[in-house]
Amino acid sequence: MYQLDYIPPYDWKWMFGFLAARAVDGIESVSETRYCRSFAIDGHQGLLTLEPDETACKLNVTLSEGLQPVAHEVLRRIKQLLDLECQPNTILESLGELSAARPGLRLPGCMDTFEQSVRAILGQLVSVAMAAKLTGKLVQNFGEPLAENPGWRVFPTPERLASLVPDQLKQLGMPLKRGAAIIHLAQLRVKGELPLHCPADVEQGVKELITYPGIGRWTANYIALRGWQASDVFLPDDYLIKQRFPDMTPAQIRCYAERWKPWRSYALLHIWYSEGLLIKG
Repeated sequence: MYQLDYIPPYDWKWMFGFLAARAVDGIESVSETRYCRSFAIDGHQGLLTLEPDETACKLNVTLSEGLQPVAHEVLRRIKQLLDLECQPNTILESLGELSAARPGLRLPGCMDTFEQSVRAILGQLVSVAMAAKLTGKLVQNFGEPLAENPGWRVFPTPERLASLVPDQLKQLGMPLKRGAAIIHLAQLRVKGELPLHCPADVEQGVKELITYPGIGRWTANYIALRGWQASDVFLPDDYLIKQRFPDMTPAQIRCYAERWKPWRSYALLHIWYSEGLLIKG
């Protein structure tokens, strides 16, 4: 077993609830205190299990035999998924009253930017539950069974998805253009042209994502938020954000949010998950 440190406060119940709502059958299993998923990297694959020890402020990590040779990189990806290297006091001081009610919120990241980008595309214009269901169909049809535990599968490789035609994905229940968008993304990943890490200029990076077929502004920003774990992303056009700012236009909301730089991603989370919050200009 491995252990990863984190600085409290950390709202594990919220984080695991967030992941549970989006859990994909076949690759993820989540309870209030435990997260388990399959993962494949650099020719190695296996299961990882995460269980927080809140008393010791440590995350207990169990890796199956197949992931042991790449343990260092898997642990780095886990830190990215759960935002374990966050310095919460710095963010709380910057956000002030906005973060007072939920000081333990962290920015959910991902284990793999390509996977998260595909999941973001599948989530366009559908509910969170439907997005997870669609992703599950993708995994069952195009993901390989986990060698050491065939009851699990691994997320489809870029190479596998790049080889498909849109009709094959349409049969899973998505629009033809969405299937084409996923295939195009996979082809970019195979060619090494998909940005996997947060660029120095996030806004320019988002603009580049928007040039990809089937990726709109909201989806591009969501990829930056979770796929790159960019700390300073805000979505003034988001439906719920507009509800939280009832007397402002998106342009006015954008200007208002400047006060939360360089932690606007965290401000976004607090606004999304603070029920009844209304912000007046």
